[in-house]
This record gives sequence, structure tokens and C-alpha cells, in this order.
Amino acid sequence: MSKQATPLVALCQRIKVNRFCFLIQAKEELRLPSYKGSTLRGGFGKAFKKVCCSQPKLKCSECALSRACVYTYVFETSPSRQSAMMKLYQAVPHPFVIEPPLRRQGVFQRGESLEFTLTLIGRARDYLPYFVLAFKELGEIGLGTGLGKYELMAAHSDDNQENHRIYETLSSRFGECPSPIDIGLGNTPNEDDQLELKFHTPTRIIYREQLAAHPEFHVLMRALLRRVSAIAYFHCGTPPELDFKSIVEQAQEVKIIGEDIGWFDWERYSNRQKTRMKMGGFLGTATYEGPWKNFLPLLKLGELVHIGKGATFGLGKYSIG
Repeated sequence: MSKQATPLVALCQRIKVNRFCFLIQAKEELRLPSYKGSTLRGGFGKAFKKVCCSQPKLKCSECALSRACVYTYVFETSPSRQSAMMKLYQAVPHPFVIEPPLRRQGVFQRGESLEFTLTLIGRARDYLPYFVLAFKELGEIGLGTGLGKYELMAAHSDDNQENHRIYETLSSRFGECPSPIDIGLGNTPNEDDQLELKFHTPTRIIYREQLAAHPEFHVLMRALLRRVSAIAYFHCGTPPELDFKSIVEQAQEVKIIGEDIGWFDWERYSNRQKTRMKMGGFLGTATYEGPWKNFLPLLKLGELVHIGKGATFGLGKYSIG
């Protein structure tokens, strides 16, 4: 695996990522579900199209401006079917992740505030003002049951860079996108150290055509390799040059030695499919031992971009213990 460590580090370092914290304040009663990621993601998609689209009566596929459209890039990314990478993926991952507040409070009265985090990946970082405007617009459209209105009060970098504000309501001015996050690969732990992963939101990984019920290490690494490779190729202009077979074989040597994992079932309503969808996944903590050290680049990047299905609305959030 050592010969693969350098290419893996190089790939992860080429994926530029920023995180931003948004503060919103209810202008009237907001009624939101206990898990707010899907609601934020659904409302944001509509607002983003309203902000970006100059031909709202046309389908994206029929619009002459689609190749130059920010909305089309973010939500309808459609590279050539001749692309070698497209043979491996059914869909292109979106270049953003919305992390909702995890508190279960459902009703916010006028004047109450809540925060959420937006992660932008690769080329999407260039379009930061569109994302900010979309969340501002969503406050005017309304959010949740009854479409309660809110005001976007401020947005700032969540990249450990002090006081880097990118928007505040008093000035309505945008700051520049800061430098990308350094995922910090300098502090490599000893090989003998155990690895602990904490899964904070339902994690949905498909392995052998079924949802994985346990976070086996090689299953996690397969999912991260797929996600990170697709992000690198489609959003960062970086074709992955990795020996996937060798990496997976090494991952199979890392074993779970302890776990406190449970299954969490929840449902969300899909506006696109007009139906309620079950979105269960595993939660909890798992401890591993074995040759996991060379996977640290993937693990640290995965903390930012999440893992598995539903990552854009906050599922698959984990942290290295």
C-alpha cells in the first residue's frame, strides 16, 4: 500500500473544499422536521434555480444557455457518455453538502435562530455568491410546513479562519471565497493506534446491491473511493490514477474490533418522485485496527464531503474519533 499512499494523498489534496456557516432567523413561525437536511436541500434547489435560471419556462435540456448555466452545472451535470468515468457511475455527485443542525427542535418562533453548514467542492467554490443568494431567496420563498419565512443574517467561513465573513445582512455585500481547507495530513498516527469512527447521521452505503448494516472498513473505503474519485474527475479536473484493486485489498486487512452501531429509520418526501421515501442508515461508533494509516487522506476528506447516499443533505456525516 505504501506505493499507493503518495497518489492517494496527491488526489485528496487536489480536491479543493470550503465550509461555510449560515445563520438564519425566523421572521415568522418555522415548522421543520427533526432532521432538517432534506428540507433545506429541497428548498435550496428551488431557490437556486430561481436565482440562476434566465429561461424558467424551458427544460434544462432544451435551453441554449445550459452549457454556461450555474444551475445546470450544479444540479444537472451531464458529461459525455463516452467518458471513461461514466461507465462506473450512474450519476454525477453534486459539488456541495448541506449539514443541518442536529438538534431535534421542530418549531422556531419569530426571532429564533438556527445555523447550518454548507460545503462547496471544486469548481462550485467559484459560484459561492449564487449559493448565498439562493439561501437568501429561500428565506423569502419560505421553508418547511407552511413555508415559514426567515432572514439570512450572516454567513462566514467555517475553515478555522477567524472572522472571514462572506455575507452579512446589514451590508448585503459578499466576501471572497477563502483559501481551501488544509485537510492536515502532517500528523500521521502510529500504525499501532486504533481508529475510531463516529457516524453522526444515518449512513447509507450500497454494497453488493444491498444497504450495508455495519461499517466494515473495506466497505467504507470502497464508498469513499467511488465518491472522491468522481468528485475529483467531474468537479476538480483531476482523473484519479489509483490502483483501486490494491487499495481495496489493503482495506480488507483492517478489521472492526468493537462497535456500538444501530440502525436509524426515517422518511422524507421527494418532490421529484411525489412520494415518501425510506432513508434509513447506520449510526454510532466503530473501532478498527490494522493497516489503516495510509487511508487517512480519504478518511479526512470524507469528514468534509461525507460518505454514501444522501450526502448532499447531510447523511453519511462521520468524524475520526
